[in-house]
Amino acid sequence: MQLVIVESPTKAKTLAKYLGSDYKIMASMGHLRDLPKDRLGIDVNHDFIPHYQVPSDHKKIASELKEEVKKASLVILATDPDREGEAIAWHIAEILKIDGRKWKVEKTVSRITFHEITENAIKEALKNPGTINLPLVDAQQARRVLDRLVGYKLSPLLWSKVRRGLSAGRVQSVALRIIVEREREIEKFKKEEYWSIVLKITSPLPSSKGEGTNEVVDFELISKDGIKYETSESFKLYDGQYTVGKTTILTKDQADVIISDIKNHIVYISDIEKKATKRYPLPPFTTSTLQQEAGRKLGFSAKKTMQIAQRLYENGFISYHRTDSVNLAMEAISKARDFIAADFGKEYVPNEPRIYSTKQKLAQEAHEAIRPTKLEIGNWKLEIGTMMGRDEGRLYELIWKRFVACQMKEAEIERTTVWAKTAKNVSDLSNLGDLGYLFKTSGSIITFPGFLKVYPEALEETRLPASPAGGPVLEKEQKLPTEEIISLQHFTEPAPRYSEASLIATLEERGIGRPSTYAPTLSVIQERHYVEKEDLPDGKRGKRLKPTALGIAVNDFLVSNFSQIDDMPFTAQMEDQLDEIASGQKQWVPVIRDFFTPFSENLQKIYKTAERVKIEVEQTDEKCPTCGAPLVVRIGRFGKFLACSKFPECKFTKNLTISTGLKCPEDQGDVIIRRTKRGKTFYGCSNYPNCRWASWTKPK
Repeated sequence: MQLVIVESPTKAKTLAKYLGSDYKIMASMGHLRDLPKDRLGIDVNHDFIPHYQVPSDHKKIASELKEEVKKASLVILATDPDREGEAIAWHIAEILKIDGRKWKVEKTVSRITFHEITENAIKEALKNPGTINLPLVDAQQARRVLDRLVGYKLSPLLWSKVRRGLSAGRVQSVALRIIVEREREIEKFKKEEYWSIVLKITSPLPSSKGEGTNEVVDFELISKDGIKYETSESFKLYDGQYTVGKTTILTKDQADVIISDIKNHIVYISDIEKKATKRYPLPPFTTSTLQQEAGRKLGFSAKKTMQIAQRLYENGFISYHRTDSVNLAMEAISKARDFIAADFGKEYVPNEPRIYSTKQKLAQEAHEAIRPTKLEIGNWKLEIGTMMGRDEGRLYELIWKRFVACQMKEAEIERTTVWAKTAKNVSDLSNLGDLGYLFKTSGSIITFPGFLKVYPEALEETRLPASPAGGPVLEKEQKLPTEEIISLQHFTEPAPRYSEASLIATLEERGIGRPSTYAPTLSVIQERHYVEKEDLPDGKRGKRLKPTALGIAVNDFLVSNFSQIDDMPFTAQMEDQLDEIASGQKQWVPVIRDFFTPFSENLQKIYKTAERVKIEVEQTDEKCPTCGAPLVVRIGRFGKFLACSKFPECKFTKNLTISTGLKCPEDQGDVIIRRTKRGKTFYGCSNYPNCRWASWTKPK
């Protein structure tokens, strides 16, 4: 009997479909051993030796595995193909006395890896077994030790100087700092008024769609006598939104004077420019880009995205989902090209395969990008959605589309830009040069969809006003009516709060964290109530991350006293060193020592010198029913609650109810956000207990 050990029962069940009766497949249920929860578990005086133990809830499975190893002729470790999976395999080998460094019993052991759970991939891995990659184990162990030292050494200090029950983390603290710094930018920002001027052109101009069609084109005022009204260029934010520089038209009076002047002129089409452009597909998903896109398109949190991707991977529908590589196996590329030719036509297949290279200087391991394992499963709503669930189907659809699109031909787009000028009379039309007011409008049409046929989400440009396919027919030297020239008031806007998607993009850009750390990092800072979510404006999908008073207090304390922990370049440099350990270029103990020695010295100094931090509280209009003092909003273990401002003299507290502005579907009472005893939020009727309506999801 050959014993195959994986992490999860789902993965074991999927492997069982492809392996015969000669194999017995068992799951370790994650890490079979770990550092103890009740103490540091690291000998800082002797090369940071970690003292691992088997958790009580894993002792039974450890015993069962030991019994099965005795019967097996071959032990195959088939954990995930990354640092975490390699460490799990090494711990299993250690516990079962089949250590990869020095065999302790006569037992044949092999390590296999595969990036997708398909029959071909598994059989190929079995034909080419290897051994445990010890540098990867060392890299995971270094990260684990590093994060344990930071967490277990800093947390008691936070209890002493900020509030009991707090904890700190290396990557989480940097993420919190980024959020707090953005919040302070927003607080300091002062709105400034400015105006834009638009010439609206509507029917009765002839329309390319036929007579009687109501078409509108907006010409924006750009400049006068060659001097632009806009003070700075537009720039794109990570969220896919645009921030536009304000114009030099600062008041309505200025706008009215300009409009009045324009109406004394004729406005005519001075030039029409058409330019053919191409739009190329994006690379296939990495962990980071999948989390960002699922956040933007589906409203999924990073944690939810990874949980769903884990299930899709373990059931054999996608390749391994923890990766920062955009590399694709040539076999997968070849299958995609054949699929595209058969389903969409040969004209959608580029002459040469599209090969993507990872820009990151040290992409973790030799992974592939995230892709579907079976291209023929295109009916995700029926097949994946019915089999696993609606959310699984939606995420699979996103992955499927992005992968197929990345091997399709580029889209061909014709962009039309129309310029309009002012002149005193018709005889001046050809002699103005840069004189006069200049208006501009532009739009595009797709002349060949290419990859957009599969992945239209990639086309951000939806405004197509001046296209030959739709809109008024515009010709050079055509006179335009000025009856509908209007001014629009605007205010400059600060950079928005981060969403999970934009924060992940920022962390990745700055080299902070790795694919496996983004989701837990975002989850932890929310679970600790350092950050809370607010709805995106205008009903858009997703939420913004806003620091709480507690999060700001913790951040300011760490920034003031532990710049080593919160310094972004230092944190990015540490990630690079962990990568160097993984590639065998560095040993992990010296890296940890170089960090811990100054950190420990600073820790002792801060205990003696730092003052206790005061956490700002949110004031309310409510009075304490016990003593009459104002009630304030505080943050506890399970989130916000109301408490008497005279605490500890008065210990009155009560739950904080947050109104949603919605009505209960049963008795039309106010729907409020409530919390369970364990801190999980849900929606309930304010008339409880008379009305017991409640829901985990927000009612419509």
